[in-house]
Amino acid sequence: MVLSTFDRHIVLQPQNCLDSQAGSLLQQQLAEILPDRHKLWVIDMAAVDFIDSSGICALVGGLNAARHRGCRLVICNLSATVRLIFELTQLDQLFEIFDSFDQVFSTETPALVA
Repeated sequence: MVLSTFDRHIVLQPQNCLDSQAGSLLQQQLAEILPDRHKLWVIDMAAVDFIDSSGICALVGGLNAARHRGCRLVICNLSATVRLIFELTQLDQLFEIFDSFDQVFSTETPALVA
């Protein structure tokens, strides 16, 4: 998992598959984010070609943690296969999903949900 920090946002980039092992690592990294330093959490899924229920649970847990801390979590660069899983499970209705990393920053920031 690649982790990058910028001004007021943090970017996590899971690699290959988001399964139980990678999901646990993602949950751990999300728990360590300092909300006063990073208000926008971006999960760049460009390198993820498979996600299972453990990975989905990690993402949902991360979204709940971000909202609880007054932060915003978004997902970008879903592959066609992973996007289909999000659509079938209706998670595309729960998450803010962007087609590209650049698109995340070109849109207006919605109000944060507490």
